Amino acid sequence: MPRRATYYGLILAGGRGTRFWPRSRRARAKQVLRFLGDRSLIQQTVDRLSPVIPPDHLWVLTNEHLRAEIVRQLPELPKNQILAEPAQRNTAPAIGLAAHILQSIDPNAVMGVFPSDHMISKPARYLRFVRGAFKSAAEGKMVVLGIQPRWPETGYGYIEFAKGASAGSLEPRAVRRFREKPELPRAKRYVKSGNFYWNAGMFFWKTSVLLDALREFLPKTATLLASLPAFANSRFSSKLKGAFPHCENISIDYAVLEKARGVVGFATDDFGWNDVGSWNALYELLPRDGSANVIRGEALAHASSGNYIDAEGKLVALVGVNDLVIVDTPDALLIADRSRAQEVGDVVKLLEKQRRHNLL
Repeated sequence: MPRRATYYGLILAGGRGTRFWPRSRRARAKQVLRFLGDRSLIQQTVDRLSPVIPPDHLWVLTNEHLRAEIVRQLPELPKNQILAEPAQRNTAPAIGLAAHILQSIDPNAVMGVFPSDHMISKPARYLRFVRGAFKSAAEGKMVVLGIQPRWPETGYGYIEFAKGASAGSLEPRAVRRFREKPELPRAKRYVKSGNFYWNAGMFFWKTSVLLDALREFLPKTATLLASLPAFANSRFSSKLKGAFPHCENISIDYAVLEKARGVVGFATDDFGWNDVGSWNALYELLPRDGSANVIRGEALAHASSGNYIDAEGKLVALVGVNDLVIVDTPDALLIADRSRAQEVGDVVKLLEKQRRHNLL
């Protein structure tokens, strides 16, 4: 049996994409929206993985608000492989749950973990590293992909490789440690050093290796997951609803990777990665007019530049304004300084405090 037959993918799709409010809502979150082209971000994720992982080997973990839409968008995936978590418990329990399911189906399973809402413009280049990571994981290693930093970003965690890491090498390098999101001076030092890479949340391991690590470093969650019957068992769903909410709310980085021994990674070169983390990040990815405006819909821009306008169904006229994000939906209008686009998520927090559930 070819080794590829043991490769599986887990796509994490439980996020709400609050920094893309008011387009991104609970039932229509960022990952199911078509920001770039005629395919949503999660559809593009499945598309680019298909040469390595066939659809029947892909699993999606999402939430109850999004599951129906993801099932609709991904008809090529078996419906029972698109699961809604009973509660949000961060990435360690989610990945552990998928590992438990896959282990019960295929004891030799090797799984890759992929975000559902990133953009990769050079998929062929990207898949070279994915294949290399799967190969190393099949040998029993825990593997991460590091993104070569393009600027001293303070919003990402960093992977510190052993000295001599060469961008683009298909030889895995030892990971010295994982670093939290740094202040700007430290981020500048990281980029200058050449052996610090962004952590984009892409991981690879045998399911057996991951489950062993959970038993060592997160025993409570490991015990809860181990109490679940096999996925094919008729009691699986009911047992999951009872057990999963009691799992620790913790990321896989904190729970396992920062403590595990012998983690390796690939110091990748440019494969066009972007986490599409805000309206400003989307602005940077899209074509602009002669005044550097991105216009989705119809707009007239007089003495105005650097704006992102998304207001379908009506004309937007701009006069003497620069570097704004303007997003209009039937029930909400966002106007924000483009340089402060990361703060749009704070609007969602305010709406939650006000119990404006109709706008969430």
